[in-house]
Amino acid sequence: MTSKGKTRRAVSVGLCAAAVAAALAAPAPVAPANAAPAPVALLHAAPAGESTSRIRTLGWSLKDTGTDVRLRGLAPVSRTTAWVAGSKGTVLRTDDGGRSWLDVSPPGAEGLEFRDVEAFDARRAVVLAIGEGVASRLLRTEDGGATWTESFRNTDPRAFYDCVTFFDSRHGLAMSDPVDGKYRILSTADGGRSWQVLPDAGMPPALPGEAGFAASGQCLVSAGPKDVWLATGGGATARVLHSADRGLNWTVTESTIPAGDPARGVFALAFRDRWHGLAVGGDYRPGQASPRAAAVTRDGGRNWLQAKNPPGAYRSGVAWLPHGRSAALAVGPTGTDLTTDGGRSWRTVDTGSFDTVDCTSDFGCWASGEKGRVARLEF
Repeated sequence: MTSKGKTRRAVSVGLCAAAVAAALAAPAPVAPANAAPAPVALLHAAPAGESTSRIRTLGWSLKDTGTDVRLRGLAPVSRTTAWVAGSKGTVLRTDDGGRSWLDVSPPGAEGLEFRDVEAFDARRAVVLAIGEGVASRLLRTEDGGATWTESFRNTDPRAFYDCVTFFDSRHGLAMSDPVDGKYRILSTADGGRSWQVLPDAGMPPALPGEAGFAASGQCLVSAGPKDVWLATGGGATARVLHSADRGLNWTVTESTIPAGDPARGVFALAFRDRWHGLAVGGDYRPGQASPRAAAVTRDGGRNWLQAKNPPGAYRSGVAWLPHGRSAALAVGPTGTDLTTDGGRSWRTVDTGSFDTVDCTSDFGCWASGEKGRVARLEF
């Protein structure tokens, strides 16, 4: 993780949606670091016609990607289709649930560091390369990665782009660390074919030393047609910025996650609607304590409440489980944590390393990270 000279960045499961969402059961055993994933016991509503609930178990099922690069970018489309992106200009795609992966890396991109990917389907996707100056780029494919078009190359040596998000298949934003004291926002209205820098008049000033973390593609996230949130760290406090008009005007709120150091802050956000959100983070340095590494909001980010029982270590990715109001997963180098009460308390359910996690509406929950690790949540 590097930013401006500092070391800081660089199921369909056979059940209908109504049967998927419910409460989670008793604590699951924790697996050794390289062992098979420990199952997380889920209690599901009984299918129609049955009078009792049934216990199902689920856990991470590792998929062989055929690579050992770090895959911090993740874009699941469904339970069967997903994109991942990472170091050495790597982009992979699966259309069979992870049984096989197609290397669709852009030609000549070996020197780029992909940290975020946003996919609309099995054919259309946008990837973000991070870095100072011209290292920050956006590329787009419309044919499943057979060909790529570079749609943006940063020419400002002061800018360092971290994350990208889309509201729909046409409208999206990308964010850079502060330039002239304010975060810089790019906007597209044509699915990533072209990008324009938005005016910064509605952007609050950044704190000294404040920036985003390009750790999981989740430092900039959206929910609905216009709401977007931006996570920060490195400054005196870790903050969350919110825009309700696709990035033109922003408000800012302090989170409860500690900062005050270039390695600390909010690393990832997840919103299940425009009101209910989760924040995770901590200190990414191995062996460093990460107290109060999770927070929750119920008012769209106007206020953040510290988790009563946060993850015990740094977490870089977070995602709500679909078709429910209370269950979510957070991941990091030391494991996966689960909440079943909307982010107030978390418990470790697996000790395998992942950088990011995301879920689709058909319960296609995926995670990716170091050494080519990709997994899907399985019954």
